[in-house]
Amino acid sequence: MLRRRSASPAANPVLAGPAGVQTTDDGRPRERAEEALHDERLVRAAQSGELASFNTLVTRHERAVFNVCLRLLRDVPSAEDATQDTFVKAWTAIGTFHGGLVRPWLLRIATNRSFDLLRARGRRPAGSLDAEPFEIEPAWTSQSAIADDPETFVARTELAIHLERALTALPEDQRLAVILADIQGYGHDEVAQIMGVAGGTVKSRLSRARARLRQILRDSHEHGELFERFCRLNESPD
Repeated sequence: MLRRRSASPAANPVLAGPAGVQTTDDGRPRERAEEALHDERLVRAAQSGELASFNTLVTRHERAVFNVCLRLLRDVPSAEDATQDTFVKAWTAIGTFHGGLVRPWLLRIATNRSFDLLRARGRRPAGSLDAEPFEIEPAWTSQSAIADDPETFVARTELAIHLERALTALPEDQRLAVILADIQGYGHDEVAQIMGVAGGTVKSRLSRARARLRQILRDSHEHGELFERFCRLNESPD
């Protein structure tokens, strides 16, 4: 079973950040900076041969790795295999990690492995995730409004199912950008690091992917009305 990551110890001095978010002196959110420092210590220990420290990294990041693999592969056994392969590769390559955030490094290994598996089976993701007996991540986007009214929440949830299916129509690079940014909630800089591209490329891929998804839903006789209703519910009052 995948485990929840543990809390990390306190670290750098805290400054007032935008929108009330506490940040460190380098501008990163405090919680993210603390996690990065904790990961850095674990990586250094793992590079010295401490398997227990690497296993702690696995515990902290395995859920995020599995979620991305599952979104790409849409098949639990394949995602489990890709997750295991990711950490095996990370352990053998731990000496090549020269700093920065650990999770984007792991997710880049995971996405490369997932695409290898997709290519091996003809680039076709497996069946639907609709029947999976667990929730992978919040429906469709981690950026959803917390205080949705009941009608909007129902529309968002129903729309999420159709968006999951529409994702399979996107090119690999656009699908990955949407999965990382809109579903998993990573910032553009992190997505760029995971994908190994420039930040502007991430923005361009997201823009094209979102436009394509909107068009797929609007063109669908079955789902177009649902999409338009959801858009109306989310319009700001005059």
